[in-house]
Amino acid sequence: MKTRVTDMLGIAYPIMQGGMAWVAEYHLVAAVSEAGGMGLIGAGGAPAEFVREQIRKVKERTGKPFGVNLMLMNPEADAIARVIVEEGVKVVTTGAGNPGKYLSAWKEAGVKVIPVVASVAMAKMMERAGADAVVAEGTESGGHIGSATTMTLVPQVVDAVSIPVIAAGGIADGRGLAAAMMLGAEAVQLGTRFIVARESIVHDNYKQKVIAAKDIDSEVTGLSHGHPVRQLRNQMTREYLKLEKGGAPFEELEQLTLGALRKAVVEGDVVNGTLMAGQIAGLVHEEQTCQEMILEIMEQAEGLLKLQ
Repeated sequence: MKTRVTDMLGIAYPIMQGGMAWVAEYHLVAAVSEAGGMGLIGAGGAPAEFVREQIRKVKERTGKPFGVNLMLMNPEADAIARVIVEEGVKVVTTGAGNPGKYLSAWKEAGVKVIPVVASVAMAKMMERAGADAVVAEGTESGGHIGSATTMTLVPQVVDAVSIPVIAAGGIADGRGLAAAMMLGAEAVQLGTRFIVARESIVHDNYKQKVIAAKDIDSEVTGLSHGHPVRQLRNQMTREYLKLEKGGAPFEELEQLTLGALRKAVVEGDVVNGTLMAGQIAGLVHEEQTCQEMILEIMEQAEGLLKLQ
């Protein structure tokens, strides 16, 4: 299944792995890329030298293309942007802001720049700035979210820009890939399903929560202060929402979630940790290798698209 995205990135299949902080580290990234997808290191809030180390470890495990996801709110974003160039990374996705100030240096180094967008306006702005493609991410996704659904956002972004569009949010199988293609996307980005990959270092407690999740088990915190985050319901989210409903200030709420993602991913604390996952978690039923996941998704999608 060749598209402008597979050609641009040099990958076999139009599947990208989301740059999930703490989750998307070198084991998972290398496995996704080795299986023919596009693995992305999740820089999250990590220091620049940690990202450099991750890049080098991926290179030890695969010669296939991979990239880095840079959260622009990271205090070391400037340094990470330089590391991406210095280490010869050829693909970068960005989130939580406008990557405009890095574009010229990245372009000069031959880096393909793919911002994650949650609106048509941002997609058009990124195209004007020189982005090579955009990820149109719907509110169904796990982690930090916008307000438009994938079904409504993707076709509107496709109509608004000429660069390739990658669909994200609420996609976990071949049906989702086929649907995204019908909406005009040229690839998909998956996060929640890769959490439970065998190569993922995510604690088994977290994986089992995703596998056991039903369609209604995710909820959104942070709507009151403009930083909504989708995650699986637990004691921490109940406490957060209670405080939020009572008008607690942002600083108090932030204290509740400080280090909570690490607690979930590394320590397996599924009571007080942040279990980021999308609404599609109810479709994730088992732990598989990245290769098994990608081949299963492709076989299902190709079968469906041949019916059109």
